[in-house]
Amino acid sequence: MMVSHEHLAPSEWVMRWAPLVERGPVLDVASGSGRHARLFAERGLEVVAVDREPRSIPGVRFVKADLEDGSPWPFAGQRFGGIVVANYLYRPLMGALASSLEEGGVLIYETFMQGNEKFGKPSNPAFLLRPGELLQAFASLTALAFEQGVVERPRPAAVQRLCARRGAIDGVRIPERNVRAAP
Repeated sequence: MMVSHEHLAPSEWVMRWAPLVERGPVLDVASGSGRHARLFAERGLEVVAVDREPRSIPGVRFVKADLEDGSPWPFAGQRFGGIVVANYLYRPLMGALASSLEEGGVLIYETFMQGNEKFGKPSNPAFLLRPGELLQAFASLTALAFEQGVVERPRPAAVQRLCARRGAIDGVRIPERNVRAAP
């Protein structure tokens, strides 16, 4: 389930953890308007974005794919230095996402959870994470940060967020919270 983010700036969560993604390629899953693909491309990283409706963004290679139609994972055998998922949940992909992350690679994931039905869509339980579900689904990775609860920006919503890394975390610097989008 994807929620429109056509005119939004990159997520504050993604911006905060983006500096930990030091090398590409970076995979933006269900990329929509490409707000996160653009963020990583502007940082000089190779970016691959996958969506049913690809966009044209300089420095981003788009792959047109419906990730929910039962087709094989289009990136089988490929490894990514970073994977970003925002406002999208399709549980059958979680294993493929974890296995597509290279050693030292970073997963940045943010989507809606149970309780969001109080604020609007998505409200279908199939599209809402259960408490702690991201931690469980990505237990093979090392969690650097995890949050779940209600946020007020960009609109009130119940969300769950995870930043995790494959492999050792020795020397990983935790970014400050007050990261802002570039003008």
